[in-house]
Amino acid sequence: MDHSEEKTGNPSTAGKQMLIGLHLGNGYGSQPGAWRMPGVDPKNYTSFDARVKQAQAAERGKFQFIFLPDGPGAVMSDIETESPSFNLDVMLTLAAVARETEHIGLVATGSTTFNEPYNLARQFKALDVMSHGRAGWNAVTSSGNDVAANYGRTIPSSGERYGRAHEAVQLIQALWGSWGKDAWVHDQESGQFAKKDQIVPINLQGKYVGSRGPLYIPPSEQGQPIIFHAGGSPNAHELAGRFANAVIGAAFTIEDARAQRNAFRAAAKRYGRDPDEIKYIPGLMTTIAKDRRTALDRRIQLTGDLFPQRVAYLQQMLGISLDPTRLDEPLSKAQLAAALPSRHDPRSPHALKIAKEGWSLRDILAHGVIDYHPVIVGPGVEAADHMQTWFEAGAADGFWISPDVNTDGIDAFVDEVVPILQERGLFHREYEGKTLREHLGAPDQYGIDPRV
Repeated sequence: MDHSEEKTGNPSTAGKQMLIGLHLGNGYGSQPGAWRMPGVDPKNYTSFDARVKQAQAAERGKFQFIFLPDGPGAVMSDIETESPSFNLDVMLTLAAVARETEHIGLVATGSTTFNEPYNLARQFKALDVMSHGRAGWNAVTSSGNDVAANYGRTIPSSGERYGRAHEAVQLIQALWGSWGKDAWVHDQESGQFAKKDQIVPINLQGKYVGSRGPLYIPPSEQGQPIIFHAGGSPNAHELAGRFANAVIGAAFTIEDARAQRNAFRAAAKRYGRDPDEIKYIPGLMTTIAKDRRTALDRRIQLTGDLFPQRVAYLQQMLGISLDPTRLDEPLSKAQLAAALPSRHDPRSPHALKIAKEGWSLRDILAHGVIDYHPVIVGPGVEAADHMQTWFEAGAADGFWISPDVNTDGIDAFVDEVVPILQERGLFHREYEGKTLREHLGAPDQYGIDPRV
């Protein structure tokens, strides 16, 4: 596609290029059956070498960051047949990746609900120094009593969780800035290691958290880690609008994505920040293959024995009865006529649209209609078209990519999608900087942002 064919852009994205991150969870991929696919090492769940190789594949594609979610200790799957969704330990994983990569940003989730701010400040700033300024902290609150039970507690109220989060982020940024920017002298001849008067306690105490400080870690090449946030609630808008430079989003429709992006930008403006400082990055799940049929067959292989329970889910979305024993038949005219997409589920209209194209029930599900992010099942140009449409409509500043199977799915995206985006002028061809702050175009900051 040459530039004359491109759609006219939204003013807020005209002339800009998108950001791309890679979701790295359990080491296998986004689909439950990924660990059983041919060519996948079933021991990747505990392999730090596998995570390094996957991060290197993303760096080859010039992705701006990798993103490691975390849900402290919760098993989000049926352990009998599926791998847990998360890494063994996000900080150890990123430390391993930091030593074997040069440019890609390293972002991990760290809950403010069950972690002490001093520990989070220390871990993320040490990673930032180790990676030469590539660390990002996805600051989130925990939800769910299954997680809280691992700490011998019950989940606090939403007000308490977000009250603590606002205090924790400020406290952590104060700790990051407590070692003065120019305090480290390390002059062997004079014998002065550091300027003592520039490394001072912060002595902050709020309603929920506090610390004396200081934190004995000098600045990295980007000063301190970048703040990310994940969520879509009004509480999330406020926390991210106040502190974050990037949001890990979840939106199934372009309208919802645009509304979410605008809400985060408006929140940033309320806190005296430039709305362009906050980047909204929704998810995209991918199965990239030479054509739709090949991609659907791959997804069918990945789904395995899970079709019956997925049929039940689709049934609720469309409000009609579906027969799980008739997976290889399309929906009847009567079923399509009776289908009423759920008003409470934004995925439902898309599911009905796919059903009306005449696909079998098995193929409808293989399109990913019940997944929690948009799903591309087909050639790379379809992913590129989706990303361009959302980006130019002001619905996204970039995307975090969640391949079906990491072993070959990351390379498929890098080889089939990235070159199209680069040819269209939508994605950079080379890293222009070495720090995550440079990759995101985030302003300089050391310590607390004085505006908020």
